[in-house]
Amino acid sequence: MWVTLAIWFFFSFVVHFFVSALNEINFIGFPLGFYMAAQGSLIAFVVLIFWYSAKQNQIDEECGVAED
Repeated sequence: MWVTLAIWFFFSFVVHFFVSALNEINFIGFPLGFYMAAQGSLIAFVVLIFWYSAKQNQIDEECGVAED
């Protein structure tokens, strides 16, 4: 849970806090700060949802309360 919250905090606040410094770096023709705010954070959140779901399912199977 703490790892999930740390990743969420990083992509929600830390990246956006340093967006002006990240804008000096170009990534695929766009400023990195813009890319991380517009696309990167959203991709990270979707990956985080699937990763958290898989981990929760693993915990449910270990405890014997998994759904079929």
